[in-house]
Amino acid sequence: MRAVGSSFQRIDAVDKVTGVAAYPGDIDIPGQAWMKTVFAGVAHARIRRMDTRRAEAAPGVIAVFTAKDVPVNEYGLIMPDQPVLCGLGSTPQAEVVRWEGDHVALVVAESAAQAEAAARLIEIDYEPLPVITDPLAAMQPDAPILHPNNFNFPYGERNLHSNVLLEYHLRRGDVDSAFAAADVIVESVYHTHAQEHAYLQPEAGLAHIRPDGRVEVVVAGQWMHEDQAQVAHALGLPAEQVVMRYPAIGGAFGGREDMSIQIVLALAAIKTGRPVKTVWSREESIIGHHKRHPFILKAKWGATKDGKVIAAQMDVTSDAGAYAYTSTKVLGNATLMCLGPYEIPNVHVDARTVYTNNCPSGAFRGFGAPQGHFAAEMQMTKLAAALGLHPVEIRRRNVLRDGSILATGSPIPAGCTAREVLEEAARQTGTGDWGLVIGDIDKTPVTSHQPPIPTSLDASRTRIARGRGIAICFKNVGFSLGFPEHCHAWVELHGGAQVERARVGCVGADVGQGAHTAFIQIAAETLGIAPTQVELVADTTDVTGSSGSASASRMTFMAGNAIAGAAERALARWQDEERPARADFVFHPRATTGYHPETGESDPNITYGYCAQVADVEVDLETGHVKVKRLISVNDVGKAVNPQQVEGQIEGAVAQSVGWTLMENFIQKEGRTLTPHLSNYLIPTVADVVEEIVPVILELPDPQGPMGLRGMAEMPFIPTAPAIAAAIHDAVGVWYDQLPLTPERVWRKLVTGD
Repeated sequence: MRAVGSSFQRIDAVDKVTGVAAYPGDIDIPGQAWMKTVFAGVAHARIRRMDTRRAEAAPGVIAVFTAKDVPVNEYGLIMPDQPVLCGLGSTPQAEVVRWEGDHVALVVAESAAQAEAAARLIEIDYEPLPVITDPLAAMQPDAPILHPNNFNFPYGERNLHSNVLLEYHLRRGDVDSAFAAADVIVESVYHTHAQEHAYLQPEAGLAHIRPDGRVEVVVAGQWMHEDQAQVAHALGLPAEQVVMRYPAIGGAFGGREDMSIQIVLALAAIKTGRPVKTVWSREESIIGHHKRHPFILKAKWGATKDGKVIAAQMDVTSDAGAYAYTSTKVLGNATLMCLGPYEIPNVHVDARTVYTNNCPSGAFRGFGAPQGHFAAEMQMTKLAAALGLHPVEIRRRNVLRDGSILATGSPIPAGCTAREVLEEAARQTGTGDWGLVIGDIDKTPVTSHQPPIPTSLDASRTRIARGRGIAICFKNVGFSLGFPEHCHAWVELHGGAQVERARVGCVGADVGQGAHTAFIQIAAETLGIAPTQVELVADTTDVTGSSGSASASRMTFMAGNAIAGAAERALARWQDEERPARADFVFHPRATTGYHPETGESDPNITYGYCAQVADVEVDLETGHVKVKRLISVNDVGKAVNPQQVEGQIEGAVAQSVGWTLMENFIQKEGRTLTPHLSNYLIPTVADVVEEIVPVILELPDPQGPMGLRGMAEMPFIPTAPAIAAAIHDAVGVWYDQLPLTPERVWRKLVTGD
């Protein structure tokens, strides 16, 4: 059995299902104290006074830490615009809270209950400041400025008198002339919403001082060395004085890419000299970490009567929330993805991300592509309807292919398979039979483009409309727009005449996706041995250099290239009689470039992944409830290292995306979270997910991937929403341009037709 291409059992499977695997919340150290993080609880205010004396005197309390105790009171993945602790005695930036989840104090006590009780004794006098939650209002000249202070801004000079964090622009061709020549023009405004990651394991971890004097932080994260760098920066330490350790990780989906408890745990351990542990509640987790970016996308697209899209104009605004997090990078993706996987000769895109007092927005599976593609794919479906073309056919006439030129002026990287996934999706469904027949329930006739008959209390329960929709997508694999990209690995070979075992060092995070199993399979395949002969070392920053983040659908692509490179070099040394034979390798992919500030000219991404989906839905005309009966997801993965894991990623992405599309509704009002529990923030149960998910795997090699593989974990999330929205329109003749498509929203438009 080949190592790559086989559904080898995950290396952590038995330990996880038997409860042996230790997650951060399961780990204890003798003599540990407990920490409670105090949230601001207000959306925007200046701290005038903070009194911690009663908390310090409370039973069991060891220490209370505030802003003045943080050596370098700033952090941030892209830019350090966020205080570790808001409060007095530090920096002007730290004196203002901009989000209800800002941290204002840490209480360390002998027990978790004592720390929580003492935290309630801290007295804070706030001067309320204007709260702004609408990104469009935040851009107005008279809007209160949320970040008037300087910080290290990596994009040149920042306008301190604006809430616009960053803008991007794409210009290609002449859109005005193209619109004048278009036979049909479609204009719409799309709204997408925030989404909670809802990973199984809330934030938890501990920190302690090791015998060698270094501080070790044991948490769940997505990028060990970036965590290390941010902890070291905030504490004024050399990076080598901080050790990050990742035990088992209970899900991430982008939600662990930005910091939560890492810095404050290390601070508390250093200050007290004790091991310090914390475990957040689900409510703290939902309030206290970032969400998917809400977007507003204004679209105007024009096409000729033969179905060629000749012009696309997009105005894109994302809500960054209170701090930058990864907003500029998400915006970079959305700026290109809002045009879909199509070659459009005339393009005009203006995009910006804007500070508000909402929960910070950050990384989430798809990273701007789901929002951008929702608009792009809905525009394509509307153009098809306006021109009387089949939705597959209009895509066929415009889809990217090898040699296509992107709106950035650069060619699509070799290995473009957007057309192939589209054609396979069409083949799976049969483009000539776009209607649905499900079971023995008669389809309720609903004439397209006419509002359905208003319902009544005694309406028949058999009034179900059915429809089918298609959408396709592309998404970058790897970091983008000039961000440095590399991955370290080493391989060490042991044995006599033959290689009997191999050790592999690579610290890419396995957040539940099975990356560590894939690492072992790639090493085994390269070395010509069985996966059972490979040992992976991946638990701390001491193992090797940075592997980069478990994000951007990059982990297996990048680490696979690094591990294969190290294995090939180790084999060469083995053949030269070295025993043991060891080789280190750092994989650097081809370079990318950032957007030109005026035209967007660039070579933005290393390579791409491609997906097409067809959704079959039922719409209850009385209640507005939408049920996805079947969803076909065609995914080009280049090479399926572990086919079963690939299928799992497809099914998980679809389930998560159906939740975002139909039911998950993160509600904030005046900067306060109204849905901080899983009882009022609803995620899909087994009764809510697609009845039948059909994962289709294509293996068309990516020229840059190890053994031809390409990243794929985000792609099956991206086209789900526009495929479902298109299917709803097919069923009832009403366009839905705002997510989520909750029963109430669907029903109201069914009744009004507006």
